[in-house]
Amino acid sequence: MNNQAYIYAPRYMEIGGGSVSGTAAICRRLGVTRPLIVTDPFMKTSRLIDRLTVGLDASGIEYSIFSDTVPDPTDTVVARGAKVLIEGNFDCLIAFGGGSPMDTAKAMNILAAAHRLDPGIHIREFKLPLNADATAVPLIAVPTTAGTGSEVTRFTVVTDTVNNEKMLISGLAALPVAAIVDFELTMTVPPRVTADTGLDAFVHALEAFVSRRANAHSDLFARSGLSLIGHHLRRAYAEPGDRLAREAMMLGATHAGIACSIAPVALVHAMARPIGAHFHVSHGMSNAMMLPVVTEYSLPSALDKYAEASRIAGFARSEMDDETASRTLVEMLQRLNRELSVPSPRNYGISPTEWQRLLPLMADQALASSSPYNNPRIPARGDIVALYQASYG
Repeated sequence: MNNQAYIYAPRYMEIGGGSVSGTAAICRRLGVTRPLIVTDPFMKTSRLIDRLTVGLDASGIEYSIFSDTVPDPTDTVVARGAKVLIEGNFDCLIAFGGGSPMDTAKAMNILAAAHRLDPGIHIREFKLPLNADATAVPLIAVPTTAGTGSEVTRFTVVTDTVNNEKMLISGLAALPVAAIVDFELTMTVPPRVTADTGLDAFVHALEAFVSRRANAHSDLFARSGLSLIGHHLRRAYAEPGDRLAREAMMLGATHAGIACSIAPVALVHAMARPIGAHFHVSHGMSNAMMLPVVTEYSLPSALDKYAEASRIAGFARSEMDDETASRTLVEMLQRLNRELSVPSPRNYGISPTEWQRLLPLMADQALASSSPYNNPRIPARGDIVALYQASYG
């Protein structure tokens, strides 16, 4: 294992129940006075956002709210948000919500900075393999789901509505300056969202752990994520009010996010993104759809790491040999999908004709993301097509 690593993390992190009340203090430390809050319509109408704004109001911080985000951030929404950021003369962004508001805010920040040099530039100009390192303003991330870990990663995903492609964008510009990780914001998250975001976080931890780019530093955070999520996801799903489970899930998601920011994600994510783009399946659910079949396919190339992951997550017993422990991992991932009511693509309602028609394009888009080359077993195009076929139902 190569133990040389680049470690990316926010400058400030405040973790713990009630920590959202410290947002105004972080604004003062950053020297910003006019933030634009990026959230979604539900957060605004449910008044959960009051947990954030009451502290800003008390501190006399003037803010505005951009709540036009959509579940899978699109280039059109990002362009609209960047225009608001530029024209409003804001000096800070606060992303409040799940992965979509955070990804939207990151992309808005990248695009607003680029517009200073080229007002006509499109966000697709920054998709991998390019790096996006210039920002317009500091970004503070406040997650309200235990899933994406976007509050600590240097990645954002935006859908290109012209090409119907989920674009992975990476760089220092996508890394928040500050993260506020308050598990109390997740206490009212419904079971479906708990399942999908929790499985997304588990995939982050697992893929970082088995990645060809894994090292001792990513493994440290991946092990924590695997353990916390593996032992608490079903509890958080079945008992939404369990504070211990919610806190463990939130911390696990953050640690998994740090892990995959060091050792980037692999084949599961690569294959999940096209499913989300073409069939509008949530990111976490599309990851879960692909997780068992991709894991089984990848076992031979990293049997020891998959076996260790299975033990850490509490799926395999410590005395099991690697072959048995890794097979137990696949079986438990299949069982977890059943228990958390994750549908197959067929049961989700995707027609077999449309699925088959799009398989070649989805395979090409998965390969183009570069994520498959982090996988323990690097697939050929035909392998990806076969895995899509196997996952259908």
